This record gives sequence, structure tokens and C-alpha cells, in this order.
Amino acid sequence: MNDFTPSYDIIKNRHSVRAFTTEPISQEVRRQLDALIVDCNNAGQLSISAVFDSPNAFGKSKLASYGKFSNADNYICMAAADNPDPRIALGYYGEKLVLWLQSQGLGSCWVGLTFSKKNIGIDLGPDNKLYCLIAFGHPAFTGSGHKIKAPTDICPEYEQMPDWFKRGVDYALLAPTALNQQKFKFSLLPDGSVKESTSMGFYTKIDMGIARYHFELGAAPHVVKWA
Repeated sequence: MNDFTPSYDIIKNRHSVRAFTTEPISQEVRRQLDALIVDCNNAGQLSISAVFDSPNAFGKSKLASYGKFSNADNYICMAAADNPDPRIALGYYGEKLVLWLQSQGLGSCWVGLTFSKKNIGIDLGPDNKLYCLIAFGHPAFTGSGHKIKAPTDICPEYEQMPDWFKRGVDYALLAPTALNQQKFKFSLLPDGSVKESTSMGFYTKIDMGIARYHFELGAAPHVVKWA
């Protein structure tokens, strides 16, 4: 499962979906998703887990209504021990799961606030912290795109960069971020490594991990060395 590499079309066509049908997730997709989660947990030292057929985390709360979620009965709990800080890894591997779901014809949405932590339906253990969820399922609609920044907004030297770096920036701009703010920036250091930075804000470290995964996909086959 670790060899999954999403195509550009999968990345470009994936948009956040908050409304799902009642069609259940097939047993084969459940099996494959669980296997990919095991791979991601091992690679990132995380405690991610999938929950199926459980409406309690969203239910009919005011938060769920505010987030406009419906039939969000399947979700991935993005959890890990909080030392060392796991947020970049959670974003990185969570986005890998998101794009795999897209490849299976499923919609998804990163969820930071509009759910009930006490009703997630799974025991994460005393050593783990729940950072966010990824809701997923058969989409009631395909979602829509959002405005993205120009490449020079996140890399002022974009035009002078090598092609692999430009592709990385282009792919990073397709990454979902909290409130669509895209606060990350990329720069190429003299030793050939890539520096990623961000300003302060809501879930920015998870956003950095998501953008980092996108950047690596775009830069391939060049192997990115992170500063």
C-alpha cells in the first residue's frame, strides 16, 4: 500500500465534501484503508484509526450544522502522542489517505472543530491526543474548487527555480488548508534542501504537512531534502 502515488488528476479534482450519501463503504475499501493506515502509522509514528458507520461524532449538533455536514458516518481519527509534536506528520500522512480515498471515488473533508471528541466511538488510549478528523464517504456532490494563491505568493523566486521545484510549488497550491488560507511558503537553500515555513494560525502545522506531501508529489522523481 505504501507505493500508492496519486495522479495529477486525482489531486486537482479532489475538493472538500461535507455531504455524503447513505451508501456504505465496501468491505474491500475498508480493508485497504485499514492497511494503508497501518503503513502510515508505522512510517510516521502515529495512532491514526478509521471509524465506520458511526453517526455520533457529528450527529445533529449545532457544530455539525454549522459545518454543513450530513451523513458523515465514516471518519478517520487523526491522533498521536503529543511529544514530539506530530502535527506535520499527521498532515502529511492524512493527506495521503485523503488522496487515496479520492482514487476510490470517495469524497472527504479535513475537520478541525465541528465534531464531538467525546463521541468519536473509539478509545484512542491515554497516551494519544486527537487533533482532527477526516470525514469521508460516497459524496452527495463532488465539491467545488476554491481560490488559490499565485506561485510567487508562496515562493517569490518561483520564476528562477528549477523545474522540479516549480512543480512542487504548483502541487502545493492544490493542497487543502484550514480556512483556505495557504499560509505556507517554500524556499530553496544553497545546499539544495527545501525550507518550508508558515505564519501563525489555526492548524498551520497540519497544513504544512499536507502541503509538504503535495510538494513531494509534484517534485518527483526528484527526492526532496527538507531543511
